[in-house]
Order: sequence, then C-alpha cells, then structure tokens
Amino acid sequence: MLKSSSPPSSLFAKNSILLHRRWKTMSDLIKTHALLITLGLSEEEPFPSRALSFSALSSSPGGADYAYRFLTRLSNPPKFSWNFVIRGFSDNRKKPEKTIRAYIQMLRNGFSPDHMTYPFLLKSTSRLLDERLGGSLHSSVLKNGLVWDLYICNSLIHMYGSFRDSVSARKVFDEMPDKNLVTWNSILDGYAKCGDVVSARKVFDQMTERDVVSWSSMVDGYVKSGEYNEALGVFDEMMRVSNGKANEVTMVSVLCACAHLGALNRGKAVHRYILDKHLPLTVMLRTSLIDMYAKCGSIGDAWGVFCGANVEETDVLMWNAVIGGLASHGFIRESLQLFHKMQESEFEPDEITFLCLLAACSHGGLVREAWHLFKSLKKSGAEPKSEHYACMVDVLSRAGLVKDAYGFISEMPMEPTGSMLGALVNGCINHGNWELAETVGKRLVELQPDNDGRYVGLANVYAVNQRFGAARSMREAMEKRGVKKVAGHSIIELNGTPHRFIAHDKMHLDSEKIYAALHLVSIWMDLDVDDDVNENYNCISS
Repeated sequence: MLKSSSPPSSLFAKNSILLHRRWKTMSDLIKTHALLITLGLSEEEPFPSRALSFSALSSSPGGADYAYRFLTRLSNPPKFSWNFVIRGFSDNRKKPEKTIRAYIQMLRNGFSPDHMTYPFLLKSTSRLLDERLGGSLHSSVLKNGLVWDLYICNSLIHMYGSFRDSVSARKVFDEMPDKNLVTWNSILDGYAKCGDVVSARKVFDQMTERDVVSWSSMVDGYVKSGEYNEALGVFDEMMRVSNGKANEVTMVSVLCACAHLGALNRGKAVHRYILDKHLPLTVMLRTSLIDMYAKCGSIGDAWGVFCGANVEETDVLMWNAVIGGLASHGFIRESLQLFHKMQESEFEPDEITFLCLLAACSHGGLVREAWHLFKSLKKSGAEPKSEHYACMVDVLSRAGLVKDAYGFISEMPMEPTGSMLGALVNGCINHGNWELAETVGKRLVELQPDNDGRYVGLANVYAVNQRFGAARSMREAMEKRGVKKVAGHSIIELNGTPHRFIAHDKMHLDSEKIYAALHLVSIWMDLDVDDDVNENYNCISS
C-alpha cells in the first residue's frame, strides 16, 4: 500500500521544509532566505511572516534592520509585519529615530497604525525627547479613536513624564476610565522625573498596590531632588514591606544616595545585600559601587570592585568612575596610567574621561600633561565644553600661572562661566596677585549677583589688602540685594547614621558632650596624655 501511494515530489517536500523551517540564529535565517531567493520562493507564506517576526525581535545586532530591508522589498507585505519592525527598532536605545523612519515609511506605503503600533512609537519618542513629535502622535491617537486604550494611555503618560511635562501626563491620567499598576507607576515616575517629589509622594501614598517599580521610582525621585535621607528612608520601608525585593534600578539609586551622604557603612551594607541576594553585577551596578566607595573615601574598595570585573564586562563609564576616583584621592599618576591602560584595552575615551583627567592634573599641578590632554580632546573630534575650559583655568591658576589663565579665558570661543572666574580668583588669592583678583572678582559679582560666595570672596580680597571700607561696602551690597550667606556644613557617619554639623552648631542632641570632647582633644594636643585625661574622655564618650 505504501509503495502504491503517490508521495509528493522531493523538490516540493524540500521547499516545504524550507518555508516552515525554524531558526536558532540570524545566520540560519539569512542562509535560508538566500536559498529561497534563488528558488523564487522568498515571498511564499509562511516564510515572510515568520522571518520578519524572528529578525525584527531578534537580540542579534542588526536584526531589526534586516527585517526592515526585507519588508520594504516585499510586493505585498502583511500589515502586522510593520508592527514587528517598529517594535524591533523601539528596543534600540541608541537610535530611536529608526522607529520613526519605519513609521513614516509605513504611512507612505498606505498602512495605518493600530493599537499595537502606538506604544512602541511613543516609547521611542520618549527617548528622542521630541515634544512636537509626541504631540503629533497624541493627535493621531485621538484621530484614530484609540484614546481609551490602556496601553497607549500608559505610554502617553510615560512619554510626557520623559518630557518633564507633568501637567499633560496628569491630564491623560485623570481622563483614563481604567487604570492598572503600570498607569500608577507611570504617573509616579513622571512626577519623580520632574522633581516634584511632593506630588509623587501623594500618588505613592494613594496606591493600593505597589511593586518594585513603584518603590524604585520613589527612591529615585528623592535622590534626583537631593533628598538623600528621605530616599534611604523609603528604601528601608521597602525592605520591611516587600521582604527585600529590590532590583538593579533600586540599588543604583540607593548607592547614589549613600555616595552623596558619604555614608560608607550604609553603602557597604547595600553592597552586602547585592551579593547576598545574588543580584547580577551589571556594568551600571559596578559603576555605582565604584562611585559610592570613591566618594565615601574608600578608594581601595572602589579599586577592588573595578578589578573584580573582566575587561569585557566594563565600559567607558566604569573606567571614568575609577579614573575620577583615583584622581580625587590624590593618586594622580595612577589615574593617568589607568587612562593609558584604558586606551590599550581599546576603549575610546569620551568627554567625561578627559574631564576626570584634567581635574587630576589640576590637583597634581601637572600643567604640561593637562595641555597635552586638552589638545588630545580637540584632536579626537570632540569640541571641548565649558567644563573642560574651566578645568584648564583651574590647572593654570593652581600652578600660579594666573596671567596665562586670564589670557586663556580671553581667547575662549565662549563667555566665561562662574566656575572659570571663581577658579581664577582663588588662584590669584593663593599666589598674591591682588590686582587681578579684584578685576576678576568684580566681573564675577556682575555675572552671579545672587551668589553669596562671590561677594564674600571679593570682600576677603579687600580685607587682606586692609581695604576695610571696600570690604564693608561689599557686605552692604550683598545685604541690600537680599543675598544671604549659606552656612557650609559637614557630614559625619556614626554607626550607619549621618550627622550634619555647621560652624558653632548647638542643635545636635549631644552637642554638650561633643564640645566637651573637643575641649579635651585640644588639651590632649598641648599636654602629655595622662590617666586623668583618659578617664575623663572615657566618661564623656560613654
């Protein structure tokens, strides 16, 4: 019976297998595609549909580009395939404009967007920060009657949040008939990005359900607003409520808060948590750890985190973090050596790299090296920014070359900033060039009339030269304008808790003990330490 049946031809069977074949890699797909083109079967279904979805959503570099080229060459492309290509392009963080180009080509080919198209378009528009395009897409959503689609509305809220347009984001939120957790997270994140932590906190407190995204957005909002203690407070609450379910985004924000507070013990505890929970040490997380340790004064730990990664697990941001950390701790030569190693490892330095290196040269008094780096930045094709010019002014000023620094400022292709002139004034004061200090100081007051430090700096210049009348007039001008001197403060961490102090501070609960201990320390420095002093000190410290 088997022999008498009519089996399909071997050619038909082979072609059928090719059309229905499944691929594991883009290389497999490309080989199959090439063979089908030679057979004239590249547009026979189901190959086009399956090939387009596979390539567009492939994680392989160039997969979406391949899908787009294939789609634009089809004589009768299926409508849903455009959504695959647009979705594939929207996953490319570095080139979101490709999503918009595919959308425009889709319209030119006579296809209309649907509820699956807009979320990916809005996602890419958020990355482009193109408010005009965002408004146009919102109008298109209204025109096509998709304004009540939950996923599109969530994407609109996210987009407006990225634009720092909390008013439009809130309008979309309030008009939605149905909301889910993503909706609430989107408006919360929008407020956080806008720096409106008060509104963000109100939304957060109204939420009946929260996930790790909710908590992370609230922590990040406080960090971006400079309210680092509040950020750590929310994180502590998160640990109690969510049983310690944090992710990479959460930990990056928490480490940033620790870095700004100088809370080394707290930062180490976060590091232990990351290791205990087996969170993947991504490039971003390693970079945040390096930055935290460096800013908290533990450059050895920062170096240990850096050395714990293989070269292929690093990127330019991580190299910048450790180079900058070494420089800020006085390891100037080491930071320059690491820069050369970075180049040997075939990592291209960026503008931040040169900024870190110029700062290192400034602290190390390396004028010749600074000039070489500044010229190298220009040769790399990048245009030096005001921060690079400010670093060069600082390098020259610290080295006592204040006239050269003044000439450098005069020849810049931009107007000098306050930081540039401030560095020059400090250099003039340190090296006794009072005439230039007065000239630059006056210009600095004109440039930043609401900055208390500018008045105080110029008044100090006058006071040193015993021009007390002029110094007093600067104080009077400052008071007349309503500028108040902001008290500087110091932060010290004790048993994981940061304590903030200003000069002559008596607000701390233990201020009497602190002043008594300081008094004993001053006695200790002048006299030999005896048993009585030790005994008194132990009583106070206990």
